[in-house]
Amino acid sequence: MAAPFAVRFESEKDIPTIHAIESAAFGREGEAILVHALRELDQVFISLVAIEGDSVVGHICFSRVTIEGAKGLFSALAPLAVLPSHQRRGIGSMLVTAGIEECRRRDVDAVFVVGHPAYYSRFGFTLASEIGIKCEFDVPAEAFRVIQIGRRRTPQGVLRYPAPFHQL
Repeated sequence: MAAPFAVRFESEKDIPTIHAIESAAFGREGEAILVHALRELDQVFISLVAIEGDSVVGHICFSRVTIEGAKGLFSALAPLAVLPSHQRRGIGSMLVTAGIEECRRRDVDAVFVVGHPAYYSRFGFTLASEIGIKCEFDVPAEAFRVIQIGRRRTPQGVLRYPAPFHQL
């Protein structure tokens, strides 16, 4: 029997549905507009959707980020959204796991997220401050997390996000 949900890369035809999912999941359009702006500026590194049958029910986006003065390939997980009617069914976890694996395949050194500590720690995310990384935004230290997946040590410094994140 086939699994009820699958993950694949987004396609052009998914874009309107992704916008709707982001808006519904967050109860506002900010994250949907962010994803659109990242796409427009070619800042989307990885964009995956969760599907049930022929329907897109979830989305995750990874963008390239930089650590001030450092070399390496770093990514930010943001946003992660699942249709409210499909939440708490493992879809978000499936998207996070698939996204991290794709980052690993692309030789990303570390993935950063600002999110719920208990949720993201399940995937191996730890406090970014423990390895000397600060977020350029004023976010709670316990919410700013990192998972180091590459072979290179992540250097200390300030994490910088692409311009569209500054509009959120």
